[in-house]
Amino acid sequence: MSPDTPDQPDALALQAGLATAIAAAVRERGGRALLVGGCVRDELLGRTPKDLDMEVFGLDGAALRPLLDGFGRVDVVGESFSVYKIGGLDVALPRRESKTGRGHKGFTVDGDPSLSVEDAARRRDFTINAISRDPLTDELLDPFSGREDLNARRLRIVDRATFGDDSLRVLRALQFAARFDLQVDPETHDILRGIPLDDLPAERVWGEVEKLLLQAARPSIGFALARELDVVRRLWPEMHALIGCEQEPEWHPEGDVWIHTLMVIDEARKRLDGLDRGRAAAVMLGAITHDFGKPLTTAFSDGRIRSIGHEEAGVPPATAFLDRLNIHTLDGFDARTTVLGMVAHHLKPGMFRKSPTPVGDGAFRRLAQKVDLELLARLAEADCNGRTGTFDCSAMGWFLERARALGVEHEAPKPIVLGRHLIDLGVPPGPGMGLILKEIYERQLDGAVTSLDEGLALARDLLRERAQ
Repeated sequence: MSPDTPDQPDALALQAGLATAIAAAVRERGGRALLVGGCVRDELLGRTPKDLDMEVFGLDGAALRPLLDGFGRVDVVGESFSVYKIGGLDVALPRRESKTGRGHKGFTVDGDPSLSVEDAARRRDFTINAISRDPLTDELLDPFSGREDLNARRLRIVDRATFGDDSLRVLRALQFAARFDLQVDPETHDILRGIPLDDLPAERVWGEVEKLLLQAARPSIGFALARELDVVRRLWPEMHALIGCEQEPEWHPEGDVWIHTLMVIDEARKRLDGLDRGRAAAVMLGAITHDFGKPLTTAFSDGRIRSIGHEEAGVPPATAFLDRLNIHTLDGFDARTTVLGMVAHHLKPGMFRKSPTPVGDGAFRRLAQKVDLELLARLAEADCNGRTGTFDCSAMGWFLERARALGVEHEAPKPIVLGRHLIDLGVPPGPGMGLILKEIYERQLDGAVTSLDEGLALARDLLRERAQ
């Protein structure tokens, strides 16, 4: 899974061609159009930008809008400061920002085409995002030495005076450090640590956390930095509780639950191939939350450190964590239910494989009622591998193979016998019908009912027993 690479490279090529054409038209009218922000950064890093952004200097909105209309349909967003969207390209005027209140909406923003390139770049968060490129000449404009910082793998703020106006920048630092393998400049580190985070809405926090989880090859880098900056304690107390929670060295030689969890997060990130956004995010959130029950259950018993029942105990703190991020459905997928199911059952694949008596098909079918077994297997494999030392993690492959053979890797079997079938047998709707349907379905899960005829035969037997 490579979210930094667009799904349609041809679309990016079209954007680049459009940007060049617009820049030429702007130059003819006495202005200058520059590519700005993340697309320039990504190009310098040898990455394919997701999309392109431009700033137009020297032309006001009244002149820019009709120019853009000549290239196709233009959509305008924003009020005091307009962004013109055309052909997947975002075109805007340089802007001034002034802090007027708390939160991410507490800004006054005004477009100002008379700004210098340096003053326009000054509003950006980090130097690596303050580089511009002229698409006509390929000239780089880098007033804050962002390219030097990229080469040094250094994350550094642009303007100390205004950086703290937007507290979301602290979380942006986490995902940038992880995605681009950057070390935070010491002065920047101190500034980040001192910025309050109590004005951030859940949706904005999740927006940055999602980028960290899905776009960084090693998200643990961002979480380690979050601990250094006191973000974990301030925003995610359920995760902070993992720090210092001891584990049995025989099974977890890597250290405490915090260290283990960061290793699991990185292992889970390797196992997202073929998953859509909602399912990928669910696996990553499961990696974060899977051991939230350990601080509540860990005890020293019989000479060992044990966390008996930590799976179920982890569901309430995992729920609180998801509440903090306002996670429910993602692109129509029920991520919340899936994450909580994985927390409650993440040991099941190993337990099924190591059971002294063979685990029957019914156990797989019943577990599939509670959680997606393929996603569970991916998380369990990450959990097993998220340790130092050598361990046999083959149970997860066996588990998934069994689930696929039964056709329940994503959901439990649909009931064969439905209410309408019982109505045809003369059973009136009501609690009695519900009990019969439940009994038939339980037998179906066990494999005793495999067809409608068998289900109806069982229904008749149950009705006779009730009549007697």
